[in-house]
Amino acid sequence: MNVAVLGAGSWGTTLAVHLANKGESVRLWEVSQELAQALIRQGENVKFLPSIRIPESISISSSLDEVIGETEVIVIAVPSHVMREVVKKVAGIRLGVSVISVVKGIEDGSLMRMSEVIREELPESKICVLSGPSHAEEVSRGIPTTVVVSSRDSGMAGNVQKLFMTENFRVYTNPDLVGVELGGALKNIIAIAAGISDGLGFGDNTKAALLTRGLAEITRLGVAMGANAGTFSGLSGMGDLITTCASPYSRNRKLGELVARGRAADKALSEVGQVAEGFRTTGCAHKLAGIHKVDVPITEQVHAVLFNGKDARSAASDLMLRAPRAELEEDFLCG
Repeated sequence: MNVAVLGAGSWGTTLAVHLANKGESVRLWEVSQELAQALIRQGENVKFLPSIRIPESISISSSLDEVIGETEVIVIAVPSHVMREVVKKVAGIRLGVSVISVVKGIEDGSLMRMSEVIREELPESKICVLSGPSHAEEVSRGIPTTVVVSSRDSGMAGNVQKLFMTENFRVYTNPDLVGVELGGALKNIIAIAAGISDGLGFGDNTKAALLTRGLAEITRLGVAMGANAGTFSGLSGMGDLITTCASPYSRNRKLGELVARGRAADKALSEVGQVAEGFRTTGCAHKLAGIHKVDVPITEQVHAVLFNGKDARSAASDLMLRAPRAELEEDFLCG
């Protein structure tokens, strides 16, 4: 199959290598001509994925026309804030091409999920989402990983499952597109909270509480937005949440840790060195929770720390001192 991967960050490069190693015909798009030439010359992504060789069979270019000209499937692995810009360019070249989004974010302003952005710009395309606990650093080294794909088109979901499946990369399907996307995006907020916990020197008890109560509020907001509650117990919910909150590879956890240690949010983002989707997602989720009238206390405190300069320790204290309540809320159970 002819596959185009748009975005040569760590995840885009990893998926391009993964598919090429399976024998697919892969073209990789890097927006910067200078960086594209460096990838070709060095044979690896030194900046984002060092020590992983890029197969010579992968065609690398900064020309979008060249990369997607004859492709059957496009995998989009760009930051959420440039998704619409990239998809608009794709629409000017190819219509009706199948699109797989691996982007875990929400669009600023419109508050749309990534598949909604794609559908708005490419209404004739079949769209699928791939999500789940899948750090590029591990997938690229062949460490066993399990993910989930979702699409309104069950046939496409099945085809994408087959496209990516290997002995070290297991793929499940889930028809709940809303839940799969929201799980992948919202867990980044809880990962920032987990990083704040680490930065403040808290322990396993605190981390466990954040993951558990974080999953509860992700589920509440997700169900209010049309998702199936059960999806958040799966790979794009609980699975991705565990990985992102605990891993040293997690950009969002690192962001929270740096902020808790006194860095201003903009300085912390710069120090992380790669896009931490949770920063923008926190702002979006805060607005969505207000629109849907959903209680999201962890998100509220992370938002206050990142956007209002609230002291991280005060935010933790305010979470602990909230009014007593039952663990199993009626709206959560019914969702």
